Amino acid sequence: MTLERTETDMLGARDLPAEALFGIHTLRAAENFDVSGISLRDFPEFIQSLAMVKKATARTNRDLQLLAPDIANAIDRACDRLMTCEDLARHFPIDMMQGGAGTSTNMNVNEVVANLALLEMGKVPGDYAAVHPNDHVNLSQSTNDVYPTAIRLTVLRGCVAVLEAQERLRDAFGRKGEAFAEITKVGRTQLQDAVPISLGQEFDAFAETVDEDVIQLRKTMDLMREINLGGTAIGTGVNAPAGFCASACQHLSRISQLEVVPARNLVEATSDTGAFVSFSGMLKRIAVKLSKICNDLRLLSSGPRAGLGEIRLPPRQAGSSIMPGKVNPVIPEMMNQISFQIIGNDLTVTLAANAGQLQLNAMEPVIVLNILQSMRLLARGMDILRERCIDGIEADAERCRFLYDQSLVLAASLNPIVGYSKAALLAKAALASGTSLRHAAEADGSLSRAQLDQIFGVAEPS
Repeated sequence: MTLERTETDMLGARDLPAEALFGIHTLRAAENFDVSGISLRDFPEFIQSLAMVKKATARTNRDLQLLAPDIANAIDRACDRLMTCEDLARHFPIDMMQGGAGTSTNMNVNEVVANLALLEMGKVPGDYAAVHPNDHVNLSQSTNDVYPTAIRLTVLRGCVAVLEAQERLRDAFGRKGEAFAEITKVGRTQLQDAVPISLGQEFDAFAETVDEDVIQLRKTMDLMREINLGGTAIGTGVNAPAGFCASACQHLSRISQLEVVPARNLVEATSDTGAFVSFSGMLKRIAVKLSKICNDLRLLSSGPRAGLGEIRLPPRQAGSSIMPGKVNPVIPEMMNQISFQIIGNDLTVTLAANAGQLQLNAMEPVIVLNILQSMRLLARGMDILRERCIDGIEADAERCRFLYDQSLVLAASLNPIVGYSKAALLAKAALASGTSLRHAAEADGSLSRAQLDQIFGVAEPS
């Protein structure tokens, strides 16, 4: 027989499992928002950030003599447990997609912290006279400053994994650039033969485009360091004492080991979600560029006989249920789809940011869901792309040379000597006759042997 306890709120009484660390507010939210199948417990990093905020505010309230030391210390230790104990995830059942601007998430954490503190004090869950979710754990706070602060903190903490994955991917492309430096091939624009390039230069460019985003992501992270903790409901600081904001930020910086600072204008910071739009846009930029790189990899490896075939991707699985021997570029295709998802997530963030009114944006739950999902997809996707694709790429030097020799990519090199129009005629003649550009130039007789050797290299055998 399951033991139960009864809790009461403004809507009435409800029974909960006696051992549940969440309370009546969480129970109602879990029932109301059973929609996406993605729960708060699926993002333990967000729960940890919320616990850090609660720990910082408990210490601030103790310093300002608003909380008795025994209650503040019990809350402090409860937050420590929540920050480190993964087996508490089951006590966070509410859906990430929720109404109420994150109030349900804040109350879920308030209730769990309160009940952990009660256990710490030798009491039973639900004995809120000793430690109350609102009166003690949420003292001097509002969902409207706690929730966005925790989002920003989670983003800052999660960026470490994204940046490390980017740097590993950049270095993997760089190593291939060095390995392929001596392989000359056809450079292409608009899928047409253009001018010569080395395969190494192509991969060096991939490395550089990733590195550019490492730099830009670090800059965008700084937008997340400005928080509105202490602004409470709408940024005016109602129910928060003087000095709370600065002290709470100092405590939070020490607890998280990340520098956060008070927003210059707490009213503006409570209603504005521009930093989330910028950050999500940065994730989209990374995704778009990675998708373009993966498109290039798929083209360069197309074939194996009837495509470009200049590189070979490591085979990962059989590619067809009907075509024997077919191997598909499944890892780049996976990265493409991750990119599509992140692009869609960014649109959701944009629409949600646009949907705020007056002093608050109630759509922050869908903003945090999409940003955290995008970060997780990027970090995992880049590591898989590197481990299961980039590291194993091989060059087909013979194929690169064959296509290069058959191409007309050196036509641009004729421009300084014979002019653009004459060079175009020579390229047209070579294409029409099916010969090489050098043969066409030799047949034309307008260039000396020295000039031909300068442009085309060692003379071809007749």
